[in-house]
Amino acid sequence: MSYTKKILLLGSGELGREFVISAKRLGCHVVACDSYAGAPAMQMADESEVFSMLDGDAIRAVVAKHRPDFVVPEVEAIRTEVLAQLEAEGVNIVPSARAAQLTMNRDAIRDVAADKLGLRTSVYAYAENLDEVRAGSDKTGFPCILKPVMSSSGKGQSTVHSADELEAAWDYARANMRGDRARVIVEKFVHFDYEITLLTVRTKDGVIFCPPIGHRQERGDYQESWQPAAMSDAAIAAAQDMARKVVDDLAGNGAGYGLFGVEFFVKDDEVIFSELSPRPHDTGMVTLISQNLSEFDLHARAILGLPIPAPIRARPAASAVILADRDSEELAYSGMVEAMADGADIRIFGKPNSRPYRRMGAAIAVAGTTDDARRIAAEAASKVRITYGA
Repeated sequence: MSYTKKILLLGSGELGREFVISAKRLGCHVVACDSYAGAPAMQMADESEVFSMLDGDAIRAVVAKHRPDFVVPEVEAIRTEVLAQLEAEGVNIVPSARAAQLTMNRDAIRDVAADKLGLRTSVYAYAENLDEVRAGSDKTGFPCILKPVMSSSGKGQSTVHSADELEAAWDYARANMRGDRARVIVEKFVHFDYEITLLTVRTKDGVIFCPPIGHRQERGDYQESWQPAAMSDAAIAAAQDMARKVVDDLAGNGAGYGLFGVEFFVKDDEVIFSELSPRPHDTGMVTLISQNLSEFDLHARAILGLPIPAPIRARPAASAVILADRDSEELAYSGMVEAMADGADIRIFGKPNSRPYRRMGAAIAVAGTTDDARRIAAEAASKVRITYGA
């Protein structure tokens, strides 16, 4: 098998940027696509194309133009029915068109997890108008979480503490939905001890798990992550069992190789399925320093059918995000010397513009314990200063 393959990357954010680097190291030719020029992954790729991922005709046109060996989605909001058609025509969609279709919508993947596979989830309901939101909250009780069935990076998500807050949460969710479906999930708030991402790699030789990654979120978006997260053997076994079931179901008949980010809530030893991404996960940025093979390396190897040594181990490490606080198209960064003084490393994502709370980079660090790594990463991230122009 030749490993000089052409990859068409649909979505070119910071996760795509790191994936391109991993794929290029293995000799791949990468065409990075996004809705704007100069996206982070485009800066590393061989070629680029600019179009909306929700434009099915444009997706077909770039596939016909470049004739890739693999089409690798990197974002949720894609015209997935076109991916299904292309897959039926013989195009290799990673990990599968079905995985992209189901995980693009929180309702679809939740129905598979809860109804088909019988995984433990929180109590939930769907709503397409304010009256249905109120009915859903009657089922879940308060506090509850309200979020669009399709969005990214926590956009449109609210924690609702009383009925008086439902209308504002519904309006916020509608304003931040992706795609063309005005639908939300109303979910019972889980009083968890912690939440994790279990990076699950489906390969031609079987399913491999990375050590669990703990993470903290604000506004539904990750702020810091650390690996390995402390879990009991029973909780790890339960998470791995559920992850294997859902990943195998999404992969379909035999194919469907790649890395999946499977999220869980954990209370004592009880593990509750939350969400899944069929691609590298933002909380997995920590693997750039914690593991010999990052999540991006693992994704590339699994796609190409290359060996992955198991078990995968991680040294205590953490990541912390660097956030913008305003809109700007002129950006510069300072404070790098101070940020790196205690041994942290800095990743600047190369985004051409900023907006409030947009992730612009991350600090990553290793230490003797995850607590020390978290402290070092957080302090380093706080020392990186973004200078804004007009």
